[in-house]
Amino acid sequence: MSNNNIKHIAEDYNMSEEELIKKINDFGIEIADGNTLAEEDVALLDEMIKEEIREKKGKVVEVEGSITVQHIAEEMGKSSSEVIMKLMKMGTMATINQEISFDIASLVCNEFGYELVKKDNSENEELEIEELMEIEEDDEKDLVHRPPVVTVMGHVDHGKTSLLDAIRDTDVIAGEAGGITQHIGASEVKINGEKIVFLDTPGHEAFTSMRARGAQVTDIAILVVAADDGIMPQTVEAINHAKAAGVPLIVAINKIDKPGANPDKVKQELSEHGLLVEDWGGDVISVELSAKKRLNIETLLEMVLLVAEVEELKANPNKRAIGTVIEAKLDKGRGSVASVLVQAGTLRVGDPIVAGTASGKVRAMINYKGKRVKEAGPSTAVEILGLSDVPMGGDQFVVVPNDKTARLIAEKRQSMQREEMLKASSKISLDALFEQMSEGTVKDLNIIIKADVQGSVQAVKQSLEKLSNDEVQINVIHGGVGAITESDVLLASASNAIIIGFNVRPVSGSEQVAEKEAVDIRTYTIIYKAIEDMKAAMSGMLDPEYVDEDTGKVEIREIYKISGVGTVAGAYVLTGKILRNSKVRIVRDGIIIFEGNLSTLRRFKDDVKEVAQGYECGLSFENYNDIKVGDIVEAYITKEVERTID
Repeated sequence: MSNNNIKHIAEDYNMSEEELIKKINDFGIEIADGNTLAEEDVALLDEMIKEEIREKKGKVVEVEGSITVQHIAEEMGKSSSEVIMKLMKMGTMATINQEISFDIASLVCNEFGYELVKKDNSENEELEIEELMEIEEDDEKDLVHRPPVVTVMGHVDHGKTSLLDAIRDTDVIAGEAGGITQHIGASEVKINGEKIVFLDTPGHEAFTSMRARGAQVTDIAILVVAADDGIMPQTVEAINHAKAAGVPLIVAINKIDKPGANPDKVKQELSEHGLLVEDWGGDVISVELSAKKRLNIETLLEMVLLVAEVEELKANPNKRAIGTVIEAKLDKGRGSVASVLVQAGTLRVGDPIVAGTASGKVRAMINYKGKRVKEAGPSTAVEILGLSDVPMGGDQFVVVPNDKTARLIAEKRQSMQREEMLKASSKISLDALFEQMSEGTVKDLNIIIKADVQGSVQAVKQSLEKLSNDEVQINVIHGGVGAITESDVLLASASNAIIIGFNVRPVSGSEQVAEKEAVDIRTYTIIYKAIEDMKAAMSGMLDPEYVDEDTGKVEIREIYKISGVGTVAGAYVLTGKILRNSKVRIVRDGIIIFEGNLSTLRRFKDDVKEVAQGYECGLSFENYNDIKVGDIVEAYITKEVERTID
């Protein structure tokens, strides 16, 4: 309380003096001269008002934001020491002002008979986030020319990396497993004094999502097509991504130095996919080149600058930076490392930043040459250090006014994301349970994916989920960046999952846990191998197919009725042979009249295992006697055939 004066006490309780005086009278407390209360009466009043509030609210404690021991103690009308003691008994050590998690706070409240609930401010939170993330509108006069951002797309092995090597004069191929570019990289080149930024998107079809991300941040797409190979499936995908993103295309017809090169065939195939090159009267620029021989590389770059000029690419460098996370990973020595493309404004060392659910202060920036820089303007790709977490590739990053704001936005986003995941997971599991109960045929194969970079997680996930069919459903229950840890193994054990590691290894100790928990860990460096192994695993999970294989035909020539046995047929084997364990179809006038099992198979008086073509035999059938002379018995066995995923 501020002091013992009625006026100040009323202000503390956010009520009028009249309301307070009425309460004081109701509680039987005396007001001294000068409208004041005695010290002990102030304490009594406080306790009685709190009790009244609790009774009105019921046994519910509402919280928002961080939760401290003192806060929940006050809300329940308990002393802090009581709450601390209860926490100690539960195995949690906490001080009066220490923050505790919602789950622990909820448990301790339950111990006192209270329910802990969060105040529903989700709509307000979203509005606050939008306000804090708002980027000021650009004035036309503030906009200046910016370099173009170019994505190189095309089919695997058509020479995208070789082309980038030729452009940058670096050798990327040597460092790539299986010769496939597996992460999005960025680099800059200068021609005629103008800068061009290249994003290198992988060509393997598994990285479709990454390629699509590349198209979202790019200004111009270079479509690489091999002159000796022509349009391939990934080439078509690349065309579709560029069209969907509304990005102008330049076609680079590569490998013109090869003997089988046919640029006209490529142009013909391009026209079939809606791309008519300038030579043929269209508006799509094409350049015939050889990355290997370094032929016409400068012509290609000049065409890029020409298209950029037509596009009139501009940005305002004098505002808070905004851009996109191209790639992100967890580095053992440096922590969270994110490659970002600044699209507007200028990013500086020391800037508070939010990227998806990650926040932090830019501790250092490294450019494509590996040199530290202090600032990065529009159309500049840099690696940044200092984020609290690993953001997702494709996340937008924004510089915010201060550290506190960055933390607040990230926390709120994490909270909202957690709630969405909980809602989604409960919904999905219920739906899946219902489907499985109603159909009884769906089998689930749970998978945990760990990779060295976020883009690879998404790529492997997409590839494996494509293998799902009507009978086997692949569920990627978790995907993350970094080594395979014990917690991953325990999650796999709890959910009966397989762990797929891509360019990562298990940490020491996790392999022993995996062995103990019987968890299967598979590690790969090339994605094809992962897909092949998963196909094999899924083929084993498919119910086998059963195929009927005919073994022989038998004609019934005599009928004998034997008491206690039933009808027995004297028969002659026309083709093949009949086996004791054969299944049979009895065919009369071309119509199957019975399908079932043999009861007996005899030669003279002896039971036999089989009777071959050209021999006579005696037959009887399980639960069937209505046979006639001239009926044909088709003998067959049912074979189990393993099924595979195509």
